[in-house]
Amino acid sequence: MENSEFSLDLTARGSLSVECVVNGPIQTNTYFVASGDEAVIIDPAWDGEELARHFTAYHPGVRVTALVCTHGHADHTGGVAGLRRVLGDEVPFVIAEADADTARRHVGWLRANWGIDTPAPPEPDRLLHEGDTVEFGDVCLQVIATPGHTPGGIVLFAATEGGDIAFCGDTLFPGSHGRTDLEGGDERTIMHSLAHMFRILPDDTRCLPGHNGSTTVAVELENNEFVRRALSLGY
Repeated sequence: MENSEFSLDLTARGSLSVECVVNGPIQTNTYFVASGDEAVIIDPAWDGEELARHFTAYHPGVRVTALVCTHGHADHTGGVAGLRRVLGDEVPFVIAEADADTARRHVGWLRANWGIDTPAPPEPDRLLHEGDTVEFGDVCLQVIATPGHTPGGIVLFAATEGGDIAFCGDTLFPGSHGRTDLEGGDERTIMHSLAHMFRILPDDTRCLPGHNGSTTVAVELENNEFVRRALSLGY
């Protein structure tokens, strides 16, 4: 669960480039996030081997240092196994500790309920908690705990020389938030998470969700009724 005393380091550090690859039957956003000659892949979805081929073709000379998932649903972890087959098992699979079990179980749930098959991810190599960091190149991703869509949802924030950016997974969508009617979801919890993240993220933060297009903190503070309600009701 989020820590009310937690604050972000807002010191601008380094630079990064972001490529979004929309893939799979649920149109998941996979992000190739590069800094110098290192990169992380955030929410590697669906066909991991194809993602690996795409990354290698468009990011020559860049080494993937981690596969980081914002939560454990199979449409965000299903590419991990294929990516590791191509890139090597030494590339760590990283996820919040509270969603390690979700990642193990959700492949079966997706198959049984939606008829969609996706490879099971391996056991995580690193388990994240709020306040942890994922560093590569000259940038630092800071972990914000945002349970509600799943028990271990996280947002990854970076303060860079090119501006503030947050990879929001399925916690936040433009004008809305992630579903809470799936196993492990909870509406009150996600409202707490929205209030938590919007109290600490700078207004200029560019927010990149797990599905759909990007937005900013300022736009959501103005237009997202769920965010406004979460803050006004003191979640």
